[in-house]
Amino acid sequence: MSVAEFLAARSLAGFRHGFFTRRGGVSGGPFATLNCSLNGRDDRAAVRTNRARAMDALGLPPAALHGLHQVHGAAVATLAAPGAWSEADRPQADALVTDRPGVALGIVTADCAPVLFADAAAGVIGAAHAGWRGAVAGVLEATVAAMERLGAARARIVAAIGPCIRQPSYEVGPDLRAAVLARDPADARFFAPGRREGRWQFDLPGYCAARLAAAGLAAVEALAADTLADEARFFSHRRATLAGGGPIGHQLSAIALVPG
Repeated sequence: MSVAEFLAARSLAGFRHGFFTRRGGVSGGPFATLNCSLNGRDDRAAVRTNRARAMDALGLPPAALHGLHQVHGAAVATLAAPGAWSEADRPQADALVTDRPGVALGIVTADCAPVLFADAAAGVIGAAHAGWRGAVAGVLEATVAAMERLGAARARIVAAIGPCIRQPSYEVGPDLRAAVLARDPADARFFAPGRREGRWQFDLPGYCAARLAAAGLAAVEALAADTLADEARFFSHRRATLAGGGPIGHQLSAIALVPG
């Protein structure tokens, strides 16, 4: 059996965590191979196997993983106990936090930024799905606030931004730029001239990192991988769109309140 491949962040070395790639699963076709999304058209049994393989790679049982029905917003769910919700009744939210040992918080992405959080002293972790809409709406700051309600302190929280679409690959139009600048005109620094007139290249991980730094976190790390550019390792919604559309898989990012 192949092993589910993942990348780790230095800043989260004290926690079981992983930004998984698309390698090491059982799915086929456009979902090959480690598709971990429960919402797509992939075979549900294959997805469950993939998610179990991901947990096994972190040394955790399949039941440890808790996820969400992601909606590109800023809502945060708090996991109060292991098994508080099932696969069928996942909360509609884009981030989740917990102070419960032994559980893994997971989000899925295919170009959006996966962000994992931890406060080691308080024993509180979080995970967020930050597409541009969620990031602008404040999902990252909302995650920090939810962690604080569990006893975390933002001056101790570290965050790692995982593989996502990076600026050279992320061409955007005037509507996205206008939405970002409406919140803060100074955020024009995250846009570079596009290759076409009336288009810009948006720095999503840079924007997320700046929002987190402004929130007063202890440390913010961003992994360098570009999901669109690296087809061998990552699913990418934008890559699929440029190729004419069709179903795609999503990679999992997860963190557990278990010593790393």
